[in-house]
Amino acid sequence: MPEQDENSQPQKRKTKRRVALSVAAALFGVQSDNNRQQDFNQRSPWPFIIGGVIAIVVFVALLITVTLLVTAIH
Repeated sequence: MPEQDENSQPQKRKTKRRVALSVAAALFGVQSDNNRQQDFNQRSPWPFIIGGVIAIVVFVALLITVTLLVTAIH
């Protein structure tokens, strides 16, 4: 039984990394057709949806922070 946990841990890390890279590539518009097809063949779209929402929230927060810093200087 412990072997199963050890094997699933790297798979989870791999999946999280793949979702993060896929979301980043999609946001920048550089996703390859092959990767896009692999993403659409996944069991559930929810990791990609959640990752996309998190990425957009972080991006908007970064824009707000930079804007506030720039306007505070002048």
